[in-house]
Amino acid sequence: ARQLGLQPLARVVSFGSAGVDPAIMGTGPIPAVRKCLDRAGWSANDLDMIEANEAFAAQAMSVNKELGFDPLKVNVSGGAISIGHPIGASGARILVTLLYGMQRSGANKGLATLCIGGGQGVALAVERI
Repeated sequence: ARQLGLQPLARVVSFGSAGVDPAIMGTGPIPAVRKCLDRAGWSANDLDMIEANEAFAAQAMSVNKELGFDPLKVNVSGGAISIGHPIGASGARILVTLLYGMQRSGANKGLATLCIGGGQGVALAVERI
C-alpha cells in the first residue's frame, strides 16, 4: 500500500473460523467470533462496530444474543437483509461496509463475521490505523 501511496484503512488483528453441526446451521459465527476475540485479547465490549451477515432475522438475533453484542453496534448501516448478501461476495461486502463505517464514525475496533452454508462461521477483527 505504501509503495502505491495508499493509506490502509485498518490492520487485521485476528481471525477465527469454526464449524458446528449442520443441524444448527447459522450458529457457526458463535465459536468463530469467540476464537477471533480470544486471539485478539478483546471482548465483545471492546468492539466499536460489528458487521454480521444475516442469513435471516432469527439467525442474526440468536447469534447477537449468544455473543452479547450491543445491538446499537451491529450492522449500523443496515444488514444483509436490507443491503443484500451477494453469493460469493458476502465477505467482501461485509468487510468493506465495516471499514468505511468505522472511518465515518471514528470507530477504532471492528468485527466482521458471517455464517457459511453447512454450519461454518468466520470472523475477522480489525483495528483502524
